[in-house]
Amino acid sequence: MKLKTIYICKECQFETGNWTGKCPQCEAWNSFSEDVIQATTKKGLSSTGKKVHASSPTLLKNISIKFEHIKTNIEEFDRVLGDGIVPGSLTLLSGEPGIGKSTLTLQIANNIAKHSKTLLVSGEESVEQISSRAVRLGVKEENLLLVNEFSLEIILETIKAEKPGFVVIDSIQVISSMDIPSASGTITQVRYCTEQIMELAKKTNTPVMLIGHVTKDGNLAGPKVLEHLVDTVLNFEGDRYHEFRILRAVKNRFGACSEVGIFEMKEKGLIEVKNPSEQFLEGRKENAMGSAITVAMEGTRPFLIEVQALTSTSPFGYPKRTATGVDLNRLQILIAVLEKYGKVNLQNQDVFINVVGGIKLNEPAADLAILMAIASSFLKKPIPINSIIWGEVGLSGELRKVSHSDKREKEAKKMGFTKPVTPKDNKEILQALRTIRG
Repeated sequence: MKLKTIYICKECQFETGNWTGKCPQCEAWNSFSEDVIQATTKKGLSSTGKKVHASSPTLLKNISIKFEHIKTNIEEFDRVLGDGIVPGSLTLLSGEPGIGKSTLTLQIANNIAKHSKTLLVSGEESVEQISSRAVRLGVKEENLLLVNEFSLEIILETIKAEKPGFVVIDSIQVISSMDIPSASGTITQVRYCTEQIMELAKKTNTPVMLIGHVTKDGNLAGPKVLEHLVDTVLNFEGDRYHEFRILRAVKNRFGACSEVGIFEMKEKGLIEVKNPSEQFLEGRKENAMGSAITVAMEGTRPFLIEVQALTSTSPFGYPKRTATGVDLNRLQILIAVLEKYGKVNLQNQDVFINVVGGIKLNEPAADLAILMAIASSFLKKPIPINSIIWGEVGLSGELRKVSHSDKREKEAKKMGFTKPVTPKDNKEILQALRTIRG
């Protein structure tokens, strides 16, 4: 097998035969990394000189879908995947260290092992460590096999020999091949190992789940090509210091990317949250200043979240802005809008924002709730207890409608919030603030 060295841009995947400091395509500096690939040969010949032939295409109308989804009996997980795991699929689960990836996969493997042989391969933990966690979680299925291995070739041979119905590999960054002269975790190793695992999964129709590390920015560690290779990419989000976890599909070839699963971390493992709104509002203080309730849409599911704000006179010339669960740049813009159009002077006020439960609010529908919480804290007047607030705030002070307003209002009424403050009637910022000022 002939190999050649190429250089790949980590940002845009541009390939070149020579190293360069600046990518000619995306103009990123120092973004190229070395990779080793199989050298091309003459047209119609493989690298070994064997003759190759064209494939025979199949008419789309003649193709019938025969597979059935493999149920994990964890409804929140099955919903995200699109009704379960597809046979022969390659799934990538990523998340921060300590978030609960190994716990979730062990629970999934245990449920599938009830009706099919399951293999859990760990390159990071010994079988004794996994067994200790299994005892804590109450995992004791006989069809669940454990192995500690990080050699790709041995892992592939083990899968072929055992013929499991489901495989978990923890993690792809520690797996290495003896055919590649580089350390585990490098671009070359990660891509090559994933390609080999994918090929085996498709040939044997065995579903495989890979666990992947993330960088300090929360992005998937390794090249972007890893996301292109797999069928499904799942992100496990949340704060290790809070109990709630969100499972989100970033890519899904077998279903929609709009669904999310909500879990709660307990001593006995991850527990499904059937009613997120009730859980997120638990322990809420009545008539609290700086507290606003909004309805967030995660996929097609609405749930209520409490947004807290605190304003305090700053002893310095430059007031501090701090946000947990909200984008700080977005907060700066909203404060500027509130000062200009809401006539609320925050120039000497430190502003702190917190989303209860460790949840991250990324959609603009939470804009109005953030502003109302800030105004409530500054004016020292609580928002009416049964008020529910959502709406996008524009730079001109206008309120814009958001999607799924009917679902948001239905969920709010179910939880007892009967006074919606929304852009339904194109209200202005000042009109919305009258809810607090009275």
